[in-house]
Amino acid sequence: MDQDTLLLFAKYSGAVVVGLLAGIINTLAGNGSAITLPMLMVLGLNGPMANATNRVGVVLSTLTSAATFIHGGMLETRGILWIVVPTGLGALGGAVVASKMDDTDMRYAIGAVMILILFFVVAKPSRWISDHDHGPQQRSRALSMLIYFVTGAYGGFIQAGVGILLLATLVLRSGYSLVRANPVKVVIIFALTLPALIVYAANDLVDWPLGMLMACGQVPGAWIGARFAAHHPGANIWIRRLLILIIVVMIVRLFELDVAVWSLIRPETA
Repeated sequence: MDQDTLLLFAKYSGAVVVGLLAGIINTLAGNGSAITLPMLMVLGLNGPMANATNRVGVVLSTLTSAATFIHGGMLETRGILWIVVPTGLGALGGAVVASKMDDTDMRYAIGAVMILILFFVVAKPSRWISDHDHGPQQRSRALSMLIYFVTGAYGGFIQAGVGILLLATLVLRSGYSLVRANPVKVVIIFALTLPALIVYAANDLVDWPLGMLMACGQVPGAWIGARFAAHHPGANIWIRRLLILIIVVMIVRLFELDVAVWSLIRPETA
């Protein structure tokens, strides 16, 4: 086996492993796209195509997670339609905008989102790792639907981080505990990702072989994550720590900060 074949095998094997980790992360917390997006770029896709192709594994893995949560009796469906419909409609609009962006703009957009997500993950960690209940929330349904529509538009635009935003909205706006919000989040992500994938596919931005390759890891990862969440909700603490590390690394790579630092240390090699 020659060197090029070995390198290709390593990349494809790495993609499956990354997909496995992403499936677990997406199910337990969110933002598994923080590692699948850069992996797709490593495999040769530009920003827009990586952003589009990433949805293949997300659709299949969230479907797996949702089925596992339903089988385990963990999914609460009461009132979920008022959340699913506006997020799905918002995702269509976000996907249309993203499908028109070039590679450079998409990279910087993803990088900016990663910085924002890092702030939310680091700030007040108790909000995301405790299993508290807020009780029923008497709030405007119209305003809630608008918030979910905007969140869906973001998810259609850039998948990365939408799970964290949805958890925040479900917990802080709709009154779910984190444990109850997690299965609902999975269903919503499936509902907003499917129409976005259709838009990207119509614009010929989806690399189906690479998308299915990542899904080979994401689907079993989603099943493992859903099973684990049923018995070890405290795993969110470790997932949060992993997310912080992943997000920081992704920010560094997207803005090419490592190249800038290296050029300062060794200017003759820049």
